[in-house]
Amino acid sequence: MTGQPSLIYIPRLNSLPLRERPAYRVGYFGPEPLSTHELLAAVIGGDRQLEVAWTLLERYGSLHRLAQASVDELAQVPGIGPARAAALKAALALGQRMTQETAEERPKILSPADAAMLLIPKIGHQEQECLHVLFLNARRQVLGGETLYKGTLTETSIRTGEIFREAVRRNCASIIVGHNHPSGDLTPSPEDIALTRDLVRAGWILDIEMLDHLVIGGYRWISLRERGLGFDGGER
Repeated sequence: MTGQPSLIYIPRLNSLPLRERPAYRVGYFGPEPLSTHELLAAVIGGDRQLEVAWTLLERYGSLHRLAQASVDELAQVPGIGPARAAALKAALALGQRMTQETAEERPKILSPADAAMLLIPKIGHQEQECLHVLFLNARRQVLGGETLYKGTLTETSIRTGEIFREAVRRNCASIIVGHNHPSGDLTPSPEDIALTRDLVRAGWILDIEMLDHLVIGGYRWISLRERGLGFDGGER
C-alpha cells in the first residue's frame, strides 16, 4: 500500500442503471462475471456500497487480509457499522470454509446423468439460451463451473478460446459443456454439433479433454457424446 489517494472514479449506486448494480448482476448473470469489488459491494449493500467496498479493498489490500480483520475493526469503517461488519465477516468465513473442504467432497462426474444433475439447476429453466461449462480435474471431480454465454447462441457468437480460458487457468484435465433449449425441444441443431467438434479439436491442442456436450430442456437432457454427435473427429 502506497498511501497515495486513489484516482479511480467510483460511481454512486443510485447513479447506475438497475442492470449495472451489483446485486442485480449477481441475480441475473451469476457471480462469475463480477469483479471482487462488485461482489464485495453486493454483500455490503446500501446506497454507498460501491464506495465502501473500494475503501475496504484499498485499506486491506486483499480479501485474505480483510478476512483477518475483526468485526469491531470493520464496524469502524464509515458506511459499515456493526450489522454489516458481522454479515461481511460471516460471508468471508463461508468462503474460507469452502476452500478448506477436502477434494473428496467435490462432485464427481462418472456419467452424463451426473453432469445433468449439476447443469439442470443452473440453466434448465432459463428463458434465454445459456451455455455453462463444468471444469474437472484428472479424477473427474468438479472444480467449478461458469455460465459464459446468455442470449441467442450461435456457432459464430461463441468463442472457443473463451470457453477454454478458465480451464487453462485452473489447470483442468477436462471440461463438460451444457446449454439449454428454452423451447424444450432437445434436438441438437447443426450449429450445436459444429460447436462440439470445434471444442473437441481445441481440447486436443490444449490437452484438455472435451468430455461431453449436454442439451438441457427443463428437467430433460440429452448427451451429444452418447449420440455420437460432434465427437467423431470428422470434418464438418
